[in-house]
Amino acid sequence: MKKLFICLLSAIFILSLNFIGVGCKEEAVEEAVEEVAPSEEEAEGEGKTVVSMWVHTNNAFIAGYEALIAAYEADHPDVDIQLEHFDYNLYIQTLQTAMPAGEEADIIQLFGTWTSQYFERLAPLPAEVLPLEDAQEIFYEAPLGGYIIDGILYGLPQEFNCEYGGVLVNKTKFEEAGLIYPPKWETLDDVLADAQALTVEDASGMMTTAGFHFTSADPTTASFLAGIKQRGGDYWNTDRTGFTFNTPEARAQVEWMVNSVEMGVVDPLLFNDETNFVIDAFFNGMVGIGYIGTWAIAEGQLNFPDFADEWDYYYLPPVQGDPVFVADSGWGLYVSPNSEHQDIAWDFVKFVTTVLENVIQFNLASGTIPAMPSAAEAPEIAEQMPWVAKALDILLYGEYLGNMPDRDLIMYEIIYPHLLNVLQGVETVDNALEAIDAEANGTF
Repeated sequence: MKKLFICLLSAIFILSLNFIGVGCKEEAVEEAVEEVAPSEEEAEGEGKTVVSMWVHTNNAFIAGYEALIAAYEADHPDVDIQLEHFDYNLYIQTLQTAMPAGEEADIIQLFGTWTSQYFERLAPLPAEVLPLEDAQEIFYEAPLGGYIIDGILYGLPQEFNCEYGGVLVNKTKFEEAGLIYPPKWETLDDVLADAQALTVEDASGMMTTAGFHFTSADPTTASFLAGIKQRGGDYWNTDRTGFTFNTPEARAQVEWMVNSVEMGVVDPLLFNDETNFVIDAFFNGMVGIGYIGTWAIAEGQLNFPDFADEWDYYYLPPVQGDPVFVADSGWGLYVSPNSEHQDIAWDFVKFVTTVLENVIQFNLASGTIPAMPSAAEAPEIAEQMPWVAKALDILLYGEYLGNMPDRDLIMYEIIYPHLLNVLQGVETVDNALEAIDAEANGTF
């Protein structure tokens, strides 16, 4: 989920199974670990079992966790769950230092697609807590997929991290441009036609409003991979031991992106991951249609409370055929194998991720799509997050991204920079695809 990844684009590639190459100061991380580890005296003094929990800093997520912790503690007055959150950079650094030393929290929040890199330092989910077969009945395929390694389940997902297809749409700008609202898009050509009408340039020719901002990292990579699949291709080789990014299907999708830029719907020099990131730009009134996952809705509402334009969230038509797409396994919860309270930790994880009312509560607080179909289809979700109801028709087409050797390196240090170079006119399509193919396969 991205803005969560933005600050990490230059550092996340150091994440590996053995946590080699930690780029941080030992003292800072050791202090962070010490701060979140309650002393035995504190635990005994309160007469409660202290269970520590680490998450990354995200105000919407934290609000959801705090409410569920309070509910769990009300039912279990002998348990004290101590939630600590870390700025994203510090969180990764702390995990990299703490986990090899066995000093991590009892409960750990991780991005599901990272499981293949962390699983040897995680506790498998006991079958008596939740059998894998039951989990496969409870959750959508795409969110759960990353939590399974060699047939073993290591954690449980809390969100369907659907970065494909969803767009923020500025109703005020649509009406000012004389466009039909809600949009009646049947094809991507319809989207581009609206985007051209929404684009604004100043007297010098500088773009001040992007009609269709799709050039941040998540939408660029998500549409690239979805376009390959919808055109009948794949980016994995047949035995899934390597990638095939240099294909006719991949080339066709990149050429579609280039054509969109040439139509003038976005200037990728001014609108990208580092400059005018799509959430900031949209909620500052600089974007008509902003391609980004639904997690951006809660972020925008929290961080831009004074934004006055009317807006909503819709889904793009597929390139062709069914809206097949690939998705990460989003954020979820795991348990440390070093925890002295694994039974309580797993009980809390199950309480948060599988009890329907709790799942709904968390997804409403965090603004995320539920990983459970029963929650995604709930009336409360439809009423308060109507964009989820709009997504129900496509969620079943979601496939798990796959266990990449280093997902963040491939997505944000290889695919996105090369595609952005193409869109900015500094690299050819052929050279970019050749480089992506070689560099991605080099991660195995």
